[in-house]
Amino acid sequence: MKNTHKKTIWFGRYFNFLVLCILGLGLAACASGKPEGELTGTVSSLYNEALAKMQAGQYAQAVHGFEELERQYPYSGWATRGQLMTAYAHYRNGDYDEALVTIDRFLQLHPAHPDLAYMFYLKGMSHYVQMTDVNRDQANTREALAAFEALVNRFPDSTYARDARLKVTLCLDHLAGKEMVVGRYYLGQQQYLAAIGRFDEVVKQYPRSSQTPEALYRLVEGYLALGVTDEATRAAAILGHNYPADDWYQKAYGLLTDRNLAPKGGSRTWAGTVWQGVKDIF
Repeated sequence: MKNTHKKTIWFGRYFNFLVLCILGLGLAACASGKPEGELTGTVSSLYNEALAKMQAGQYAQAVHGFEELERQYPYSGWATRGQLMTAYAHYRNGDYDEALVTIDRFLQLHPAHPDLAYMFYLKGMSHYVQMTDVNRDQANTREALAAFEALVNRFPDSTYARDARLKVTLCLDHLAGKEMVVGRYYLGQQQYLAAIGRFDEVVKQYPRSSQTPEALYRLVEGYLALGVTDEATRAAAILGHNYPADDWYQKAYGLLTDRNLAPKGGSRTWAGTVWQGVKDIF
């Protein structure tokens, strides 16, 4: 009987502890949620107050302020500026999906706004910071690339164009890296045609990426495995002509030499000779 009484007391205390934990979590969730409630003031005061929250790093409160500004004064120039600041506040707060929704709405509503270049840049960055490693899906990389390319093409002289060009290069290299990961896997599984397709994609779609020398070497490997020596020689010649000092070319030349497919006289001389017959395809 005593044991039963002790168990009942223990269970009661444990139950009370769980209730307190649940209540605590609920209160924490409420405290960290999105601010609510109507704000009052003139259009300029609402904007300045939201801007002050932004500068203080209180991004959720800033979003609330800018959204209230737009709700109460939807046709003012301040509301348009508030939309732009809302997108930036979402971005700074790490709410990238919300930032993208705001940006897309801004682009639709204000297709000729003077800050359009910045919004394309912010759209690109909202995807760029979510890019995953090359072993995973690259949807954000492709979206970032599209936004940065749109910025560079439409606003080539804007303040953001220079960094956007750099980001375009990095995105292309990332996408090429994804193709290389898949291609290497197929090569390791002796699925040579599938591997060649991936490496060929890198060479044709991302010819200036840092992945291209290896892709050409892997083409040599794949074609040699299939016994297609002409294509292997062609890939090696392209590699040698464009990257004569690269280690991948030296490895490719070594593969051909081992199979008596590369004539004597030096790798660079050989590549230059063969290149004359294949340069029109690169």
